[in-house]
Amino acid sequence: MQRGHLLVVAAAVLWSTGGFFAKAPIFDDWPIEVRGILLAGGRAAFAAAVLVFFIREVRWSWRLIPMVAAFAAMNWTYLNSLVLCEPTLTIWLQYSAPAWVFLISWILFGEFPVRRDWSLLMLAGVGVSVILWGQWGRGSSLGVLYGLASGLFFALVMVTLRWNQGFDATWLVFLNNFTTALVFLPAIIHSQVWPQGPQWFYLAGFGVVQFAIPYLLFANGIRRVSSHEASGLVLLEPILVPVWVFLAWRHTADYEYPALSTLLGAGLILSGLVLRYVPMKQSI
Repeated sequence: MQRGHLLVVAAAVLWSTGGFFAKAPIFDDWPIEVRGILLAGGRAAFAAAVLVFFIREVRWSWRLIPMVAAFAAMNWTYLNSLVLCEPTLTIWLQYSAPAWVFLISWILFGEFPVRRDWSLLMLAGVGVSVILWGQWGRGSSLGVLYGLASGLFFALVMVTLRWNQGFDATWLVFLNNFTTALVFLPAIIHSQVWPQGPQWFYLAGFGVVQFAIPYLLFANGIRRVSSHEASGLVLLEPILVPVWVFLAWRHTADYEYPALSTLLGAGLILSGLVLRYVPMKQSI
């Protein structure tokens, strides 16, 4: 495996620790109704504090506004879903985002999906339906809605990043995180809940280890590998998310094993992603 591949794999592995941090029992004393905002704001603040040192060019445009709005909404919905749901369910609902991207691009830009796009759209649609069917009415309906919304907002982040592709990538990611932390600050102050002791270290790890460092690794690795290879390698993230949560927190009282419907739905979404993004060797 070449250096570029190793960098992308390392990024995916670090990204996959999101469930480990969000489900850490150390945050159990935070009220459930504000825990998602506290985690989202704290992660964004620490990530921005690291990324600011790697910005090469600062530019402004009105097109940055929908991007940062979508990013803040994605963080809020994703972390609320992680708090309320089993992590496998949350991460695979968010990984329905590429299907949303095709639909949004079709509607807004008139870009008609090709055959491989349709395979992802159909498999992702069936996969999400299986997950919703299995989870609805089982105490996590709100978390499922948050997870589904996070996939849609993630897709909007992808589309708006495309609008701003001429900007320094690190500047865009820094601005997204800085704005998210700023937007959530009033709610955090109103909650009157502040990290205590070791909670600061977990939040710092969430922002630096789970987001800032893997982004920098990925940005470096993507220069050395094709986009299709990178898209295939980052599928390690949703596969590893429940693994780290199981290894670290399976002994806690509120640990949940992935439901069969979640695993079936995840398998369908994964199949669609593989068919769309992983290059297939042509037979001779």
